[in-house]
Amino acid sequence: MAHPSQLGFQDAASPIMEELLHFHDHALMAVFLISMLVLYIISTLMTTKLSNINTIDAQEIEMVWTIMPAIILIVIALPSLRILYLMDEVSSPDMTMKTIGHQWYWSYEYSDFPNLNFDSYMTSTKDLEPGHFRLLEVDNRMITPIGTVMRILITAEDVLHSWTIPALGVKSDAIPGRLSQTSFLIAHPGVYYGQCSEICGANHSFMPIVIEALPVQKFLKWVTSAQDV
Repeated sequence: MAHPSQLGFQDAASPIMEELLHFHDHALMAVFLISMLVLYIISTLMTTKLSNINTIDAQEIEMVWTIMPAIILIVIALPSLRILYLMDEVSSPDMTMKTIGHQWYWSYEYSDFPNLNFDSYMTSTKDLEPGHFRLLEVDNRMITPIGTVMRILITAEDVLHSWTIPALGVKSDAIPGRLSQTSFLIAHPGVYYGQCSEICGANHSFMPIVIEALPVQKFLKWVTSAQDV
């Protein structure tokens, strides 16, 4: 969960998010080195006493400032392409869920378990319990097991929505008439918060997403109790 004075990202809760954080630091270091080099060149040009009004041929430096940016772009692009491939790769998921965006709440269907589906509405301020976050808590959390490859099928019933969990590195648009697919694996138990990140209407900011990750045995007990209701 993010806090007001936080400068960086949330702690990663999935392998994909860990890769994204590493790539962010990698790209930021490249940008920092480029900025320092440009700043050094500018300061040198402004403070040097040497001047030359004659145009001279300098093929060497032209080759350097042509090849160096290409190398830097390759160094940044290759890790980025690798992560894009990993994010799109969904092989043999252990569990499949379907989430449907409505105005303005989410519906969840557990495809692997019969008669297990529910709606998830934001909890009003007057109904919040101690420790819950205002505008982020819901009445029915999405319960998932840890260490399980989850495939999420995402769509919408009315307008565009976006199913987003920052700590898991998951963001996928919910489009009416189209079924989007994404996947994640939660590494450790916890409660992870997200919101609809698409401007979908008047109550756009009141579509929170809450995932509660449990050990597999506790998850199976929850499934049994939820199906009995």
